[in-house]
This record gives sequence, C-alpha cells and structure tokens, in this order.
Amino acid sequence: MMTANLPMSAAAHTRPQKALHVLTLTPFYPVLKDDAQGCFVAEPLPWLAQLGIANTVLAVQPFYRGRAHATQSSVPARWTHFFAFPGGLGLPTSGAFLYPQILAEVRRLHRANPVQIVHAHSALPCGHTAALLSRELGIPFVVSVHGLDAFSTNQAGGYTGKWCRRISEMVYRSARRVICISEKVREQLMEGAAPINTAVIYNGVDPQIFSPAENAGASDVILSVGNLIPIKGHELLLRAFAAIHDSYPDVSCEIIGDGLERSRLEALAGELSIAAKVRFFGRQNRSQVAQSMRRCTLFALPSRFEGLGCVYLEAMAAGKPVIACRGQGIEEVIQHGSNGWLVDPEDLQGLTSALSLLLQNVQLRRQVGGAARETIRQGFTLAHQAGRLVQLYRECLA
Repeated sequence: MMTANLPMSAAAHTRPQKALHVLTLTPFYPVLKDDAQGCFVAEPLPWLAQLGIANTVLAVQPFYRGRAHATQSSVPARWTHFFAFPGGLGLPTSGAFLYPQILAEVRRLHRANPVQIVHAHSALPCGHTAALLSRELGIPFVVSVHGLDAFSTNQAGGYTGKWCRRISEMVYRSARRVICISEKVREQLMEGAAPINTAVIYNGVDPQIFSPAENAGASDVILSVGNLIPIKGHELLLRAFAAIHDSYPDVSCEIIGDGLERSRLEALAGELSIAAKVRFFGRQNRSQVAQSMRRCTLFALPSRFEGLGCVYLEAMAAGKPVIACRGQGIEEVIQHGSNGWLVDPEDLQGLTSALSLLLQNVQLRRQVGGAARETIRQGFTLAHQAGRLVQLYRECLA
C-alpha cells in the first residue's frame, strides 16, 4: 500500500525526459449539453501535455443513454457507445461488454503510437475493461476512484452488489496503482478489502478561471452548486436559510444544479416562505459557475457523501468562505475557522449558526476567503495535480 500526497517541486516543474503516451478510458467527459461533466478528468490533461504526456481519450457511454455530443476540448475524446443492460443489473457486466467493442481500436492505436499506460476512471466499466486490455495487450493500467462508492454497492444491492464488489476488487488488485481523490476515499476503499496499492492525488482547479472578483463588493448571495439529490444537503440549506433570512433581508440564495429533487426543493422553498429569495438556475456551464462564484458572498454545500468535492475547491480558489460537512474528503483541505467552515452532517443549528456568523462578519469572510485561495494556490491547482500524476505514471513504469 502506498499513499502519494506528492510534493510539487520535483514533479510539476520538471519536464519529463521522455514522452509518455497515456490512454485515458473514462465514462466522465464534457459533452455539448454539460461541459461540467467529467471536467475533473478533462481539465488536467492540457497541464499533463505541458509536462510531455500525450493523452488519447476514449470516453464511453451505454447505448441506452443516447448519443453523446462532444464539446470542444483541448484534448478531444473519441466517444464509444456500447451495449449494457439498463439499471444496476448492467453494472457488473458493463466492462466485459465494453472490452470487445474497443479492443480493435486500441490495438490500432497501440500499433500506431504505443500506449505505455492506461488510466481508467472508475472500476466499472472502465477499470474492468482496462484490466482485460492489460491482460490481452500487456499494457499496465491505473484506475481512479472519484467518490465514496468505490464498489458500486450504493448503485446495486443484493447479489448484484456483491458481484460488483468482486469485480471491483479484482480490478483494484490488478492495477499498478489505485488513485484516490482523498484519504477519505482511500479509507473507504481499504475497508474489508485485500491489500491494494493506493495513492492519494487530490483534484485540482484552475485559479485563473476560478478567481476572485476584481470588485470585492459583497453581492449578498449564498451560493450552492451540486446535483439536486438528497445526499447533497440542499434541503438542510433551505431550512437554515429560512431560519436566518428575517435577520438578513437583503441576502438571497442561489442554487446551481439539476436533478430529481428540484421540484420538491422548489415546493419546500414555498412552504418555508422563502421562495422569493431562492433562485434555482438549473445546470450551468463552467464559465457561468465561475462567474457566480466570483460574485457570491459565501458558498455552502452541506453534502453528507462527498469523496472530495471539486466545487469546494473552485469556490475556495475564487476567494470565498466555504461551508462543508465534517467527515467528508474536503475536511482534509479545509481547516475549520481558518480557510473554511465545517459543520456536522444534518446539523441544522450548526449550519444556521455558520451562515449567520459569516454573513454578519465581513472581516472574517475576507480572512477565511483569502486563506482559502492561498490554500488552493499552494497545493490544489491543476498544475499540482498534473505534476503528481506524471510522477505516479513514471513510478508505475519503473
């Protein structure tokens, strides 16, 4: 077992001596209708290119989700739509179906420009497919785990969930390295599993895109960004906002994101008599999110199931005080009261108090927001992430 919270000095500022060709295999990548989808996979790639890493991206999607339309990207993806059974039943077999569909293409690619390593994102389906490719073509692979559901057992229960776990464990044992986005994810991965060779590489953010506003005047907005699903804690945020909105009549709440909870949350805002102060924007592109983060007063997402949470890093890069929950991956980045604020999951009183304290204290907001941006600049940029990935790739091939 190995943990790689790697320093930048040796990795990101030294160009590799020999070019390395990486095949990135991912179910997450930006598409025309959602350029935030898989941005955590796409955005480090130009920085890797600056360090001499050539990436070929194969993005994959089950046929029943429709055809993906690629968006413009500095590293464009080749999209493959493959057969898979819909629902949880399709999870344990998805990698086995994907593998024969891309094998010929990978062979051609490998002959034209030999692939040194495959970087798969998630165990199912891409990690499983990478393991089969490794066995067939002799190409080593690494696999990234992006969330707390490392074995897909929250997506599939019963026998299917056990099947998913068996395949995922095989993938993790076969990989040269399993890359976790936080120590929290690594801990979840290792619970009850056989010894696995792991590394922790945190996601990064571009501090030029997510940057403080030139005019630092407050806009009296509490911003939240995330899929509208129960684990993200939007209901808790609305209830906390309802508890303080009489004391801060000029403050509004803006929620960016979409999902099955939207209609229920909109109804709840009406029941709490705060509908006039809450705006649901739905899904927005990266530029719009960055703009919203620049102009908000503070950022709050009381999610109770978060491997790390790129939106926290983005808001911190924008110089905003961030409220998140303890026990999640972001707790490894946020030092409570210094560069951010932490509350317990489902703690309405704690969240209400945090909102009130930060709203009433401009100096505290500036202090916490400034420290937050400095935290990102010192260790959580895309350049840091790329440097650590380069070092890991080369260690895996040594």
